Amino acid sequence: MAVLCRPAVWVPETTISMEETLALARRLHPGHEKLPLVLRMIKNTGVVKRHLVQPLAETLAHPGFEARNRTYVREARLRVPEVVERALASAGVMARDIDAIVFVSCTGFTMPPLSSWMINELGFRPDTRQVPIAQLGCAAGGAAINRAHDFCLAYQDANVLIVACEFCSLCYQPDDLDVGSLLSDGLFGDAIAAAVMRGQGGEGMQMVANASHLVPDTQDWIAYEVKATGFHFRLDSRVPGTMNVLAPALHTLAGAYGWDASKLDFYIIHAGGPRILDDLCRYLRVEPAAFRHSRATLTQYGNIASAVVLDALRRQFDEGLSEGARGLLAGFGPGITAESSLGTWSCAEPVPIGHQAHSSDGHIANVTHTLHP
Repeated sequence: MAVLCRPAVWVPETTISMEETLALARRLHPGHEKLPLVLRMIKNTGVVKRHLVQPLAETLAHPGFEARNRTYVREARLRVPEVVERALASAGVMARDIDAIVFVSCTGFTMPPLSSWMINELGFRPDTRQVPIAQLGCAAGGAAINRAHDFCLAYQDANVLIVACEFCSLCYQPDDLDVGSLLSDGLFGDAIAAAVMRGQGGEGMQMVANASHLVPDTQDWIAYEVKATGFHFRLDSRVPGTMNVLAPALHTLAGAYGWDASKLDFYIIHAGGPRILDDLCRYLRVEPAAFRHSRATLTQYGNIASAVVLDALRRQFDEGLSEGARGLLAGFGPGITAESSLGTWSCAEPVPIGHQAHSSDGHIANVTHTLHP
C-alpha cells in the first residue's frame, strides 16, 4: 500500500509578527470605518508570526503583476530544489526513482509548469508524469496527496513527489480594502513543502482511501478576481460556516471503511483559520487537542495555503505514532471543496529504492506498462 513519507518544509527568513501586522494595519488604514473589526479579527486568528518571501517594504509595494510573477518564478527555482532534496532523502529515494510529480500552487503562474523545470534541472527522468494543479487554492494540498494516491493505486510500485509552493504575500493588493481582504493580509504566509508517496515501503501515513466533496453553489465564496494588477483574493464571510456541511462528508468517508471519524488517533487538518478548526472539532466531536499540529502551523506560519497539511503532517512525524494508528487528513478550499483521505501509520524504515528491481533505464519494472486495478 502507498505510504506518504515525511514532508520537508521551508519558510523564508523574513518574518512579520502579530504586533507588527496590527501596527501596519493601523498605519495604512487609519480612517477605515471597519478598522476595529479588522484588528479584532486579525487578533482572533492567533497567528503569532508569518514568513514573507520578500522584505516587508517590497511586499507592500506593487510593481505590477509581471514583476511579481517574475519574483515568484525566481524564488521558486531558488528554493524548491533544497526542499525536494530533503523530501527525497526522508523517503529513501532519488530523483530518478520518481515516476510522477504533483506540483500545486495558487500564488504564481508558469507555462510550462515548474514541474517541467524540475525534470530538466533536478535529475528526474524525462518520462516522469506531470500533474500541475493551480486552481484549488488551500484544498490543493489534500488534492495533491489524493492524486498521488490514485497514481499509486494505478501503478502499484510507483513513487510520486508532491510539491506545494505558496508565496501568498505576492498576492497582496494595497487597494483592496474590504474586510475579507484586510483579514487575509494578516492571515496568509509563505512556504514551500514537499513529500514523497511511495507505492511500496516507507514510514508514514499508509493510505487507505481518499475522497472529494464539493459544497454546491459556493463557487464564489473563495475566489480570485484576475485583473491587470494580478490575483485579487475574495473571501466570503460564510466560508467558516461550511464545516457543518463538510464534517458529514468526513464521517461518510470514515464510515465506509468501518471507522468512526470521532475516534481516530491522529488528524491532519487544513488550518484555514481558528473558527474552521473550532467548528470542525465540534462537528467531528473531538477534543481541540486533536488538531494541535494544524493549530501550531497556523500560529507559527499563518495560513500557508496548500502547504498547511504537509507542515501539519511533518509535526505529526516529530511527535510520532504507534504502528497501525488510524488517522484522517483533510484540506479545504475553493469550490468549496474538501479533499480528504484516511490512513494508518506505518513505522517501517524506508528501504532505499535501489534495493528494488529496476529496468535498465531506471524505472521500477511494470510502472509504465502495467495498469493495476
